[in-house]
Amino acid sequence: MKKNLVILMAVAVVCATVFICGCTGSGETPAADQTPVPTAAAEEKIVLTVYQAGSLTSPMEEMEAAFEAEHQNVDVQLHPAGSTALAKEITELGAVADVYASADYSLIPGLLIPDYASWYVTFAKNQMVLCYTDKSMFADEVTADNWYEILGRDEVTWGFSDPNLDPCGYRSLMVIALAEFNYNDEMIFDNLVGQYSQIYPTVADGVVTIHANETAAVYPVTITPKSVELIAGLESGNLDYAWEYRSVAEQNAASGVKYIEMPEAIDLSAIAYKDIYAKVLIDTAGGMMKGKPIVYGVTVPKTADDPGMGVEFVSMLIGPTGQQIMADAGQPPINPPVGFVDIPAALESMVELSV
Repeated sequence: MKKNLVILMAVAVVCATVFICGCTGSGETPAADQTPVPTAAAEEKIVLTVYQAGSLTSPMEEMEAAFEAEHQNVDVQLHPAGSTALAKEITELGAVADVYASADYSLIPGLLIPDYASWYVTFAKNQMVLCYTDKSMFADEVTADNWYEILGRDEVTWGFSDPNLDPCGYRSLMVIALAEFNYNDEMIFDNLVGQYSQIYPTVADGVVTIHANETAAVYPVTITPKSVELIAGLESGNLDYAWEYRSVAEQNAASGVKYIEMPEAIDLSAIAYKDIYAKVLIDTAGGMMKGKPIVYGVTVPKTADDPGMGVEFVSMLIGPTGQQIMADAGQPPINPPVGFVDIPAALESMVELSV
């Protein structure tokens, strides 16, 4: 009796083993209704939100790839737009950004410090150019000496970005206003801008103030929310000319975009002409903007979700990797970058502190 019981128990063990092995053994496919149990939950990535000037789109895409390669637990999410518009999203709409990179560094002390930021770094330069393509009217005639005459011809369409949303917009107006000094022609601004829009100049004590709070325009002038949108108009043939940063023009050269370089006295690129640039002010919805050399700035807002990771991103941007990316994109890096106000300890050794 005991012997038979032992045999029955052994048979039961063998059957159970065969059953288990048949279901999960090596080389066999589990039943269709079986769901494998994961060994560990997938790691959730940290989202790093970067608010950046539209003109920084190309280099920031390179930065995104470089940063994620070194921080594989981070998902960098870029939000390009006009720098003024982005600053207002942070200060007026409660938007949260871990990094804010502006095409005009002065927006940071002007709009974000002290309530929304406590420091910033200047890291790159640029210059204004007039873009066109082979399809543009009078493309074979336009030069740095006659561009304002070309833009004033009948049927020539041209555009710039909104000065209330995008620094490239108020810088475009600055170039046109400065052209009156450079070419000794006080009608350039009225002929090109004044008669087609509600934007107008006033003069006092040798300083020109361009009033640009209202930006409605009529044909042949087009005003877009951000300057990079003008490139599509050039490529489609809807625009003959557009004001852009040189870096944006170079980044779009493969699609047929060409550009005219302005004299340094009006292209906002040279420190040597800073006193000349300062003769033009632009009255915008974001405040009075003073003519000055084009310099980009970056900070980590106080409201950032991950300020530590934001500082790491800035560290790469102003370090060798970021400087090479900026140079390759046609935006000369500032070397060394200059730090202002309460610079984080992690960045102090990388910047020249402003006194």
